[in-house]
Amino acid sequence: MKAERDHPKYTITPKAEAAILRGHPWVYDAEILQTEGGTENGGLVDVVSKKGRYLGTGFLSERSRIRVRLVSRNANDRFDEAFWRRKLQWAWEYRKSVMSPEDLDACRIIFGEADAFPGLTVDKFHDLLSVQVLSVGMERIQGLLLPALVEILRADGFPIRGVFLRNDAALREKEGLAQGKGWYPLPGETVPESAVTEITENGVKYLVDVENGQKTGFFLDQKYNRRAVGRIARGRTVLDCFTHTGSFALNAALGGAKHVTAVDVSESAVEMARANAERNGLSGVMDCVAANVFDLLPQLEKEPKRYDFIILDPPAFTKSRKTVANAISGYKEINYRAMKLLPRGGILATCSCSHFATEKKFVAMLHSAARDAGVQLRQIEARQQSCDHPILWGVDETNYLKFYLFQVV
Repeated sequence: MKAERDHPKYTITPKAEAAILRGHPWVYDAEILQTEGGTENGGLVDVVSKKGRYLGTGFLSERSRIRVRLVSRNANDRFDEAFWRRKLQWAWEYRKSVMSPEDLDACRIIFGEADAFPGLTVDKFHDLLSVQVLSVGMERIQGLLLPALVEILRADGFPIRGVFLRNDAALREKEGLAQGKGWYPLPGETVPESAVTEITENGVKYLVDVENGQKTGFFLDQKYNRRAVGRIARGRTVLDCFTHTGSFALNAALGGAKHVTAVDVSESAVEMARANAERNGLSGVMDCVAANVFDLLPQLEKEPKRYDFIILDPPAFTKSRKTVANAISGYKEINYRAMKLLPRGGILATCSCSHFATEKKFVAMLHSAARDAGVQLRQIEARQQSCDHPILWGVDETNYLKFYLFQVV
């Protein structure tokens, strides 16, 4: 079927065609054979095969190696306001269908390509939306999308009071977009005075600063993994490494841990974790320490074993294929040390949030670390990111979080 459109036509290579047919929505600059017609940067173009077969429609990005990001493979779609509102509604209905009403207090509503909004992230933190726009196509239509999404949420009884743009990301420069952050002005409304709100996740209360917190303000993808930790922490002495705002530690403490030590190299993170412990009445069972985990774990090996539950939730050690080997080395170091520290019967929670450190590589690292530590691991659970960060098959980039719970036997 040939595309009967007003959009420019971009003819692509057979390799790119095969990738689209497998479900991947990107066309790289080197995969474009010829173009017919023109549009502004961020405008819509139709992608066709060498034989003229319609493959999809997407946003053009003239400055990026990812030259076209598809938003539809339906030749009958018309990209008007009704189309975009319908897609926003679908994204929200999906979250409502897979999450409890309580879990909707803080959740991801738009997860980029997984929701067919390439380069757009929208997180809901109680009464605020935190938005990151990483593609020029989404930038062009944000004035349509953001007010419409607020209307959809308010119609469902969620009193959204503001939308904050967290566009302080270096990836925007690859699209020719400036970095920055600030309130998005909703039509006819004044901007909120405060970018801080309180959320409740798994029964734990957190203050979230959407202006100054990491990424969009708070990491939502570990919601159910934190719950899994809390479920088996009762009576245990817990060491939470790379604690950030203390989320795993707080879930463990709320789950009945005997004592929890939360560690992070950042003094400000430790202060946030300590404040969150106080907010939840958990200061009596939780202490927060500023230390480098890579230094702390070897030091603890020289002392009597104190912890029977260790949590490793490091930041992404790699954000490119070039540094994967170094990242795997770092993951092995901390996992090896943790395994050495744990007594028989102890619990290890370990994870990686890097897409480039694939599950195959991560699992091989765990086998190697266990072998070198002289321990055997009994797997309790293997988990991924929470369901509001859906994994779209055919799009490997949406599958990034690995989380394992083990018992040392």
